[in-house]
Amino acid sequence: MLGRILSRENPAFKAWKKLAQSGRERKKRRQALLEGAHLVAAWHVAHGMPACLLASQKDMARAEIAAWLAAGDRRSVPCFVLADALFAELADAETPSGLLAIVNLPAAEAPPALDVDTLLLDGIQDPGNLGGLLRTAAAAGFAQILLSVDCAGAFSPRTLRAGQGAQFQLRIHESSDLAAFLAAFQGGALATAPRDAESLYAVDLRQKPLAWVFGAEGQGVRPAVLAAARQRVCIPMPGAQSVESLNVAAAAAICLFETLRARRAAGQC
Repeated sequence: MLGRILSRENPAFKAWKKLAQSGRERKKRRQALLEGAHLVAAWHVAHGMPACLLASQKDMARAEIAAWLAAGDRRSVPCFVLADALFAELADAETPSGLLAIVNLPAAEAPPALDVDTLLLDGIQDPGNLGGLLRTAAAAGFAQILLSVDCAGAFSPRTLRAGQGAQFQLRIHESSDLAAFLAAFQGGALATAPRDAESLYAVDLRQKPLAWVFGAEGQGVRPAVLAAARQRVCIPMPGAQSVESLNVAAAAAICLFETLRARRAAGQC
């Protein structure tokens, strides 16, 4: 049976709005708000049914949304229909999709493993860039992710939308000490840098495990983190003088998939 919420004073609605707006609340509750059937389906494949499903009043009868509500009802998942104005307050997209889900995030392994391929992100504050980086990491097989304390939230609505469900395939460690991790890491550690760096195509990318470090556009990888990496790498660009001229998500895609290419050429994967 569907619950109906029509008032902003409803306690559940207030709690969901906090979850939608506050990264601190998401971390405290280890929950996230997913928007749209695609993200809900991606979560379902990785972790099963969400903890709660929410639909807008005007969209509840659409076939795709009605199917999710029916599936939730069969599995005793709480399902609610919200007044359209309330639903719009929770949704992040300019055109709300009509379906939201509350999910309980699995705890990341603690501490991070020191012997697996890892992507380290230093100060990436744009949610779109972060989501794109996570998609690239998932596609390239770098399943362990460390984010510095000032990165955007990996499970914010905008990062989730940009990541398109990649987060659910990854082991993400937020608020990490990147320099300390690199000091203990049991493999190669490469950081992108605009100066005093080797060409990407001259570096041995077959070493395993490997940690790649990328920094925010403009600022790049911070000195303390750069010093902890074992090699500095640049992407040769005949038309530019600095790796900073590339979007960080594009730079990471080039580096991670060049790593994959080199390993496949060596018969390692």
